[in-house]
Amino acid sequence: MSRIAILGGGSWGTGLSVVLSRSRRRHEILLWVREPAIAQSICSDRENKTYLPGIPIPTCVEASTDIGEVLRDAQIVLGVIPSAHAREVYTLALPFVSQEAIIVSATKGLEPATHLRISEVIEQVFSLRFVPQVAVLSGPSFAIEAARGEPTAVVLAAPSSYRVFAANVRRYSSQAAEFLQEELASSTFRLYTNDDVLGVELAGAMKNVMAIAAGACQGLGLGHNSLAALITRGLAEMTRLAVALGGRAETLSGLAGLGDLVLTCTGALSRNRYVGFELGRGRGLEEILAGMTMVAEGVGTAAALLALARDRRIELPITEQVHSILHLGNSPREAIRAIMERPLRRE
Repeated sequence: MSRIAILGGGSWGTGLSVVLSRSRRRHEILLWVREPAIAQSICSDRENKTYLPGIPIPTCVEASTDIGEVLRDAQIVLGVIPSAHAREVYTLALPFVSQEAIIVSATKGLEPATHLRISEVIEQVFSLRFVPQVAVLSGPSFAIEAARGEPTAVVLAAPSSYRVFAANVRRYSSQAAEFLQEELASSTFRLYTNDDVLGVELAGAMKNVMAIAAGACQGLGLGHNSLAALITRGLAEMTRLAVALGGRAETLSGLAGLGDLVLTCTGALSRNRYVGFELGRGRGLEEILAGMTMVAEGVGTAAALLALARDRRIELPITEQVHSILHLGNSPREAIRAIMERPLRRE
């Protein structure tokens, strides 16, 4: 039996606790939440009424605000934290994480101040004590649908050099990605493995920016032609940057790239699409965000992606226009016109 610690009691952190309670392998699942009221609600009412209302949380899931207790003896640590707070939370976790633990980031964003991927943030933080084994979980996965038991497929990326310490046999055994795949899979939660951590992580960050653009198009009343063009050219833009930074093009055509891009650009449950939709309808960004309980990662990711692209002299026209809408006061119509009036070129 593995002890799994989940850091973050938002919708996906809570959803993963429910999903993993159905895994083929039995687990002890502990969920760290910052707010005492949410921890109490989970423990007494078996429901996270703030972030995942209506979904029963199994009794095998325990919630606590004590990060040390949650992390004690955990073999798998799942970080489901907004990117802006990731460094803070991992720093809190640093004294309590075992050197043998695998840390799995399920955050889909970049650290705003440094433009680092969250796996890089984890490596920086934990290098003060030891060299951590870090994996990434991403792909098309609305929390409430996965928690309801609807079939969901995601990708789990880890370097192929990682080995997992099997305490019961006192030796290093299976590769980390395959170990996690076996530990976390269930009849409704399918995991594919990949060793392109950079590609998977960048795809998860970039698709949120594209979803804001998709929502803006729909908020303006534009139809399927516009959405299809946006998804297609958005994928090309995502692939261009990922490959320039060292990722693989095929990763972007898989679950972490195209799969998640289609979901978040078309699904009504997408927070980033919602932000774009409301912007397209004419509402201001501050007003939109003030009415949301959950984080739309694309809002803080656009500037970070543009900084990475400038360093490599890569053009990101859609990301650039999303940034102009979010932070420079451009209207969605002006942004679309700017994209359509760019110099004509080959596909």
